[in-house]
Amino acid sequence: MRKFVYQFDEGRKEMKFLLGGKGANLAEMTRIGLPVPPGFILSTDACKDYNEHHGHLSEDILREVMLHLAHLEEVTGKQFGSAENPLLVSVRSGAPLSMPGMMDTILNLGLNEKSIQGLMHATGDARSSLDSYRRFIQMFGDVVFGIPSYHFEQALTRIKKEAGYQSDTDLQPADLEELISRYLDIFSAEAGRDFPQDPKEQLLLAITAVFDSWMNPRAVIYRRLHDIDASYGTAVNIQAMVFGNTGDTSGTGIAFTRNPSTGEKAVFGEFLLNAQGEDVVAGIRTPVELSQLQKLMPQIFEELIATCALLEEHYLDMQDIEFTIEKERLYILQTRNGKRTTKAAIQVAVDLVHEGKISREEAIMRIAPKELDQLLHPAFHPDALAKSRVLATGLPASPGAATGAIYFDAASAVRAADMGIKVILVRSETSPEDIEGMAKSEAILTARGGMTSHAAVVARGMGKCCIVGCADILIDEQEKVLRTKAGQILHEGDLISLDGGTGQIYEEALPLTEAELSPAFDEWMQWVDESKRLQIRVNADTPADLQMALHFGAEGIGLCRTEHMFFHEDRIPFVRQMIIAENSQDRACALEKLKDMQKEDFCALFRIAAGRPINIRLLDPPLHEFLPKETREIEKLAQASGKTVAEIRRRLSELTETNPMLGHRGCRLAVTFPEIYKMQAEAIMESAMIIHDEGIPVHPEIMIPLVATQAELALIKNEIKATIQQMFDKERLILPFDIGTMIETPRACIVADQIAKDAQFFSFGTNDLTQLTFGFSRDDAGKFLPSYEKLALLPQDPFVSIDQDGVGALVELGTVRGRMTQPNIKIGVCGEHGGDPKSIRFFHKIGLQYVSCSPFRVPIARLAAAQAALLEQHSMETV
Repeated sequence: MRKFVYQFDEGRKEMKFLLGGKGANLAEMTRIGLPVPPGFILSTDACKDYNEHHGHLSEDILREVMLHLAHLEEVTGKQFGSAENPLLVSVRSGAPLSMPGMMDTILNLGLNEKSIQGLMHATGDARSSLDSYRRFIQMFGDVVFGIPSYHFEQALTRIKKEAGYQSDTDLQPADLEELISRYLDIFSAEAGRDFPQDPKEQLLLAITAVFDSWMNPRAVIYRRLHDIDASYGTAVNIQAMVFGNTGDTSGTGIAFTRNPSTGEKAVFGEFLLNAQGEDVVAGIRTPVELSQLQKLMPQIFEELIATCALLEEHYLDMQDIEFTIEKERLYILQTRNGKRTTKAAIQVAVDLVHEGKISREEAIMRIAPKELDQLLHPAFHPDALAKSRVLATGLPASPGAATGAIYFDAASAVRAADMGIKVILVRSETSPEDIEGMAKSEAILTARGGMTSHAAVVARGMGKCCIVGCADILIDEQEKVLRTKAGQILHEGDLISLDGGTGQIYEEALPLTEAELSPAFDEWMQWVDESKRLQIRVNADTPADLQMALHFGAEGIGLCRTEHMFFHEDRIPFVRQMIIAENSQDRACALEKLKDMQKEDFCALFRIAAGRPINIRLLDPPLHEFLPKETREIEKLAQASGKTVAEIRRRLSELTETNPMLGHRGCRLAVTFPEIYKMQAEAIMESAMIIHDEGIPVHPEIMIPLVATQAELALIKNEIKATIQQMFDKERLILPFDIGTMIETPRACIVADQIAKDAQFFSFGTNDLTQLTFGFSRDDAGKFLPSYEKLALLPQDPFVSIDQDGVGALVELGTVRGRMTQPNIKIGVCGEHGGDPKSIRFFHKIGLQYVSCSPFRVPIARLAAAQAALLEQHSMETV
């Protein structure tokens, strides 16, 4: 018989894909003897069964739940719904991979008009019991029936105002009874039914709500952002409640075994007295530092610190621990590998290697390549920072610096970001519904909440700059106004700057400087480079791009797009003169000017590269990118070329193409106008000679684009070689160089064995290859690809991550056939896929030598290449 439900003592940490991450860790902590409140887990198999039954719990699941509930009553000595000693439970989601705040939780389940009396009797504490009941009504109404929390919050605010209270904890039992009555009325009005009094009905409704939350919009968005498989499903954890809201000898908190922002080896966390767990993460109250617990409850503090040490030693990683203190008794409610900034993750990984706890290989595998984006962001320029005025200061929840326009709700932030505006999301506190706005924003600022609030945890996971708990500001989200204590008022669209390292907010847009990488990063990246096989090059057309890429560890240029060198305002006129030329003489005049410009660029690149390979793609301009469109530009071109405006318009009409991306570009230019590639070959080799004479080694790779036949390549290659040989004969000097081709048409992949006869290297241009294989226009695909992804017609955007079945198969075919002719041919990739971790794993598997990507993706590619090699090694070792 299929098993759906497990006791905590039936599981262990390795079972996270069955029991969910939370459940597997609760089971593991129970197994090693920590004070975990007892409970049971509905497995991810139960979630899948629920979905297979179209949103209904099967009889098998219902039977198992009731059996395990009876066992929990027996273990605790309490009874569900009892008027004397009631059992209350929490119902929490538990995905196999951590998705903090994305799904739903209900606390204090089991309370009703009868059991509230039993709870007050059992605890002797009317206030905390009534407080638990009003919390349960709100959470149950929100999670199960979709009643917006603000209805309940408004009622709470009104009753506090009526009584003149400042804090929730000021409410007395009579106030809470009145508040519960108002909550029940809100529930009935909004849900269209009375609040359920049967605890078992409450439980089953809560379980289905958690299963349903797996597919709620915020969870779907989170999974898409973090590449989590929707087929995993979620588990549901049913756990006996312990109460942190039973006075000043009780409380709740979160502890990290190391600092999640910096990685420092010191327990870091926050807690609240007389509170339940959701108060800390929801940001409703601003908690205090964990160190204060040592003064208030020294014995509990020491027990907690010992537990932190034990769990980190057990899991061999930094832990994020949720705890509750009930009347000076410590309970551990959760442990998981802590969310942290990438800077902290690398510091922790390096420290754990030095402490002898993990291997270098394990340290490499612990960081997701995309997380390295966090480290490469700029900081504020020190001079500007010194002159700027601090608007307010909050808690530095996630490091980095950001400047942008303030927006007060997620929907507005998304709309503004989609229009190209740099956005800072400003909220009283964030909620899981804000996930898309947070993802689109440069940074997040909240007036309430602590270092472990929703905003802080999610921002750290995204690598976003974040400041929380800023008591210096008051945010009116309805009026879309931010007010400071000093009386300053900011409106939607006003610019501010956030420093996530200090928590300071500035009232202007500050200039930014490049990020600084830590010694731990340098050491860790050295391990990365020792593990990888693929060489990582950069797509760079300017000295600045190359300098940046070398700083990030690039090993040369894999794609220098020579047409991009002509986009400068002072160069475009000569390109246009070359294009519109109607005879070789006119074209030669323009080419001579362009040659001098190219030489200047190539010399700079060769000098900076200092002997590293530079792959230079010869001119491949879709002509429409260069041709003038405005009347003023046409008039300027006519004047510069000595022609009339009418003549220019006629020539432009002749050059207009129906489909420029498939038109007169790439090697086709060299077939019709061989003098263009001849000029570029001269510019490349003359530059190489200059740099050679400076004592700097140079070895250019000359790449002929858009080849589809061997005959095309042979013709152009022979013309280039003849041009270069004439130069060598004249200068009595020979320098090494390679001539190869960019494989970007499906036909070139199929006949790669023929093309390889005339190529010293292949570089797969996977952008155009994807375009030509799918028949998708890169420029227009954004209009329909989102629908394809949403309907699962494609697993991902094929321009972002390579389509392994189609485009990838062509790359592999081209690689195999090319090596049939020339076993030692050098093969790489220079499309945008060269910076995508999933694509890099594929390129490693099929045996390419290098990938090339944009400068900021170089560290990501280095790590992805190392992880691909280590995964291959592990696979071979386990065979």
